[in-house]
Amino acid sequence: MEKRGYPLKMRMDNGPELISLTLAQWAEEHGVILEFIKSGKPTQNAYIERFNRTYRTEILDFYLFRTLNGTREITERWLNEYNSERPHESLSNLTPEEYRLMVENTKISKRAWY
Repeated sequence: MEKRGYPLKMRMDNGPELISLTLAQWAEEHGVILEFIKSGKPTQNAYIERFNRTYRTEILDFYLFRTLNGTREITERWLNEYNSERPHESLSNLTPEEYRLMVENTKISKRAWY
């Protein structure tokens, strides 16, 4: 949130962890629209489903967590690697961070023409 602000919309499945009153209140307070996919249609949220699978196989299935802080530290290291160090085929072998910067620079250069 500090770097990019809150998202305009969050697309999610109908899992019990994502249909809570607390989440709905948070979204309303921050002007975030909650958009739920249709039941049984994970392809409507393919990006996060892919991310969840990768996180599950590389972190949740790999480590035995003893504390919440330890879990957070491992996750933070993994997220940094996932976003800043690891190229993704779907992003033309750029890291997500490199891809984001490229898109931002493209938008800036296009605006300069107007």
